[in-house]
Amino acid sequence: MSRDLTGRAGRVLSVEAEGILGLREKLDPNFTRAVELLLSAPGKVIVTGMGKSGLIGRKIAATLASTGTPAFFLHPAEGLHGDIGMVLEGDIVIALSNSGETQEVVRLLPIFKRLGLSLIALTGNPGSTLARHADAVIDVGVREEACPMGLAPTASTTAALAMGDAISVVLFEEKGFSAQDFAMLHPAGALGLKLLTVEDLMHKGDDIPLVYCDTPLKDALFTISAKRLGVTGVVNGSGVLVGVITDGDVRRAMASGVDLFGTRAEQVMTSNPKRLSSSELAASALRKMQKHSITSLFVFDAKDPARMVGIVHIHDLLKAGGG
Repeated sequence: MSRDLTGRAGRVLSVEAEGILGLREKLDPNFTRAVELLLSAPGKVIVTGMGKSGLIGRKIAATLASTGTPAFFLHPAEGLHGDIGMVLEGDIVIALSNSGETQEVVRLLPIFKRLGLSLIALTGNPGSTLARHADAVIDVGVREEACPMGLAPTASTTAALAMGDAISVVLFEEKGFSAQDFAMLHPAGALGLKLLTVEDLMHKGDDIPLVYCDTPLKDALFTISAKRLGVTGVVNGSGVLVGVITDGDVRRAMASGVDLFGTRAEQVMTSNPKRLSSSELAASALRKMQKHSITSLFVFDAKDPARMVGIVHIHDLLKAGGG
């Protein structure tokens, strides 16, 4: 065999890429039917498959679950020995089998039918037993495997995985799944941290530094120091935020000879401060702070923009991984 290792690897990648691209020509009303069945199913999505197809099925189930569609993987052999008890009426099944004749999967079909479950088949054989019993058949067959002997599932499993991603993405788009929804399902890890909202990180209640317009500057300085955020908000008699004072503002005022005792907060404050909505993503808030060289921003209720609900500091965002 040739020692052209990179050339042979390139052929494998080409075969697998062609396998995926070939699926575009096979997209037909069955795909639409499958998505509609998944959208209307009142229960969970049960994904099943044996061997390499089972490994792909696990990934498809995980992708569905992480994008707002409750799903889990059922090993067909374990299903035949008791795990089928996890399957309930109202669930829907996605079954993977390249041949469509995998014994363990085929033996589950009567049970699925007895429970009245809809069945979506991902198979390379549209005339198979699995396909004949399915409510929607998605053809994931490929022209050739990347394995030179045509034995090891390679391009076929890659194609099935790609089709699973296509189903998942179209499904969550149809559901209106948002970045905020994704964040709720991914509270840990880099992706989840980047998708935290300002509301998740802000300081609330008594931790918000606030003074009134007529508060002496010396007391405003005390509030800035006590709350340890480098800033205080200035509110009028109705509690409406009308300005902010930073520790830098106080230092500059003192350097210019301002009397801390005889000067009111409103005389030093910066009016019409920039603000954040409680629903903004932490990463977006961080970019805004960096753009305007601001270290703290007051947060207002996304549903009631007139109501101040908190304050967030740039250190809170950096610590949480907002950038």
